[in-house]
Amino acid sequence: MKKIQITEAAQFLREHDGFLIISHRRPDGDALGSAAALCCILREMGKTAYTLPNPQATDKFIPYIEEFYAPEDYAYSCLVSADLADEGIIQTNAETLRGKTELSIDHHPSNSGYAPLALVMQEKASCGEVVLEIIKSLGMQLSVKAATLLYIAVSTDCGCFRYKNTTSETLRAAAELVDAGAPNGALNKLLFMTKTKARLLLESDIVSGTEFYKDGELAVATLSDEMIARSGAVEDDLDDVAVIAGQFEGVEMSVTLRQNDGGWKASVRTVNYANANAVCARFGGGGHGMAAGCQLDMPLDEAKRAIVRAAEEVWKQA
Repeated sequence: MKKIQITEAAQFLREHDGFLIISHRRPDGDALGSAAALCCILREMGKTAYTLPNPQATDKFIPYIEEFYAPEDYAYSCLVSADLADEGIIQTNAETLRGKTELSIDHHPSNSGYAPLALVMQEKASCGEVVLEIIKSLGMQLSVKAATLLYIAVSTDCGCFRYKNTTSETLRAAAELVDAGAPNGALNKLLFMTKTKARLLLESDIVSGTEFYKDGELAVATLSDEMIARSGAVEDDLDDVAVIAGQFEGVEMSVTLRQNDGGWKASVRTVNYANANAVCARFGGGGHGMAAGCQLDMPLDEAKRAIVRAAEEVWKQA
């Protein structure tokens, strides 16, 4: 892997065509928004560009991104990834594309270096901010469409500017996007202020089952298939469930264990100490200092013990 700068990434995009853009499984707004925004700008440059449809994209994002979907017979020339830290979490329909990415655009410090060229700006709160910098380097004017997609990316990865990863640069980026026409009020209402009845029932179930350790500073929540079925929730209702356990007063670190094939996906969030990545790295995962994830292929009781033990090993380390 060669780490490159903004200008080099922009030059790479100028020199290539026939783009296909991919991201990670269980995509969030940053993955979907940054990939679609990059695709949008490339098209505005006169390039041929598509995103690989992500089968796990939730319905609230699809109206904004589906126009960029690649047709089944599309033959790409250049594969680019956005917000994908490691090919181990590549989107589910892109397994055959492992090892073929030419340029990785990312902000995760845990980026594994799977691509020959990587623009990794770990100081950014979102991949959307990285894409915005690329657009500026390309000398392209922000269209309303691109600004809207980037606002989705930036705002979702910092919890509507509530999370500690929000920097002054994040706020300035958001201001630029609003100035370019991003409908921030409507997007904030859709993304952060609207919940279904099933989601609220599921939140109640998660809260009632949360367990506490370290004098209440470590919260471990469970999200099982049975809980999802009981609430009537669908995939759209599961966005950002990892933040629920961290809303208890006095919690420093929260862990949400979501059932999946063969085990449990752990999502770790921290408040004052950037050690979420350190916890997840013990199980081959990673992410940011304040937000990271890993896979635990073991029964639930073992998964709880393992993740609590890992949390205790790095407890309140900077």
